[in-house]
Amino acid sequence: MNMKKTLIAILAVLAVLVVWGWGGYNNLITLNENADAQWAKVETQYQRRFDLIPNLVASVKAILNQEQAVFGEIADARTRYAGAENSDEKAAAASQVESAFGRLLAIVENYPQLQSSNNVRDLMAQLEGAENRVSVERTRFNDVVRDYNATIKRFPTNMLAAVTGFRTRFYFEASTGAENAPQVNFE
Repeated sequence: MNMKKTLIAILAVLAVLVVWGWGGYNNLITLNENADAQWAKVETQYQRRFDLIPNLVASVKAILNQEQAVFGEIADARTRYAGAENSDEKAAAASQVESAFGRLLAIVENYPQLQSSNNVRDLMAQLEGAENRVSVERTRFNDVVRDYNATIKRFPTNMLAAVTGFRTRFYFEASTGAENAPQVNFE
């Protein structure tokens, strides 16, 4: 009789562990998919921005030809973004776009004839909206990643995550030097 109770207890514990593992694994899958989906929203906003930037560049080029380096940096950054293979590489390329774009905005601010152009003004307003959307989606991405990372670090889910291959994800962080205003030298 005692052996039967022990066997039932062992089977009950195993059943609880299987149910917990199953539910925990499904929860990790859901959190990981949420992070992927949120990153897709960030990418959608990046794409919107990348679609607007060439129009702004073309409008500015029509008025101003001496700032070719900034235009080349923007084109190079867009190419790097298109060739990036994961969210970390895409975030780094997006930061490069932001840096070059910041210099372009500084150029626009220093040239009154650019500010008075209807095309430039309209594109700047659209880009401002795109930048706001990018910021919102990045914040949401970081929130989703925070929830995912916290879950896979908590005991006992951390053991399940390690066994099933779930790893922490990286937050989207501002690029180095983003706290400094871009410098434009017209010498």
